[in-house]
Amino acid sequence: MTTTVRNIAILGSTGSIGRSTLSVVSAAEGRLRVLGLTAHSRLADLCQQAKQFRPDWLVATDAERAEQQDWSGKPSESRLLIGQDGIETLVGQPELDVVVAAMVGSVGLRGAWRALEAGKTVALANKETLVMAGPLVMALAKARNAKILPIDSEHSAVFQALQSGRREDVKRIILTASGGPFRERSIQELAKVTVADALAHPTWNMGPKITVDSATMMNKALEIIEARWLFDLEPDQIDVVVHPQSIVHSMVEFRDGAVLAQLSPPDMQLPIQYALAYPERWACPSPRLDLTTALQLDFEPPDEDRFPALRLGHEVAAAGGTTGAVLNAANEAAVQSFLDGQIPFTEIVPACRSVLDSHHFEAQPSLEKLIELDGWARQEVTRWVCT
Repeated sequence: MTTTVRNIAILGSTGSIGRSTLSVVSAAEGRLRVLGLTAHSRLADLCQQAKQFRPDWLVATDAERAEQQDWSGKPSESRLLIGQDGIETLVGQPELDVVVAAMVGSVGLRGAWRALEAGKTVALANKETLVMAGPLVMALAKARNAKILPIDSEHSAVFQALQSGRREDVKRIILTASGGPFRERSIQELAKVTVADALAHPTWNMGPKITVDSATMMNKALEIIEARWLFDLEPDQIDVVVHPQSIVHSMVEFRDGAVLAQLSPPDMQLPIQYALAYPERWACPSPRLDLTTALQLDFEPPDEDRFPALRLGHEVAAAGGTTGAVLNAANEAAVQSFLDGQIPFTEIVPACRSVLDSHHFEAQPSLEKLIELDGWARQEVTRWVCT
């Protein structure tokens, strides 16, 4: 086992994934060093993290909030950068080894893109990067000899299982879904759910946007799209199964019929550490699976009539082009409208469908076009909500 210290930067260090990553760093016995941390609005939390981990670089991407923040407690050795350009400076540092892309939403695309341009290994939690621009991102990684290692528990599980066989022998992958808090609710009951209901996830502790995505199963739709590009699969090679215990994180079926699964308690520290330590495996602070006690694992097919987001995921994975960027932006805007009390839960996916169907499709868009469509789709959701 190597004793080389890996220098990491965490884009979005104050969010759920960022905090879990710092827990992994604390338990890594000096094998990981935090070179840089970034945050957008939780700047007091960023200062506290800086006091503990003493990074060389801090980036506050919201200039207005940064001007109001008291930075007097910041470690003197931590250089502070303000604005989105600070991320580009951070990920370009020559001593940086791994960039943890943990920012939520489409805003995370630029940071991951700049890191890949710099030839870095990107530990990717921001699924929107590949949903929006999968072909462009994968081509960039190849051209710059950069690596993308998944942090999403489902894609990490697939990645781990793939180590046991040749890629050409894969028949399909099976992404597992908890089913969220509404797995057993009828369509009529779904029309009455509240924001508090949607945020009460039965097995995972996540931020509000991702938790709502789990409730609509849009998270699984986005993961279908992400897996399409990350693993270079055909859309019909990607299936979804509901597994409420969230113990089996995903599976790979090979053409001889063997199915390999990765199992562990629902805790993000394991997939995060796997990406940071790859190809090594270290002792991990996450809970262990106790197979000496009775354990029940249930699997059932998803109901696409109650959760139509899954259809959108398969459609967008097949169509490619501009569809991923439009679906992702429309969903982010629709979820925020739901959280703000402007639309009911059952209107989130129809809003996405309406915007997706009305956009002008391009098969091979540029990055600039995708970013333009991101803004357009958000405006269309606002118009849709107001009509």
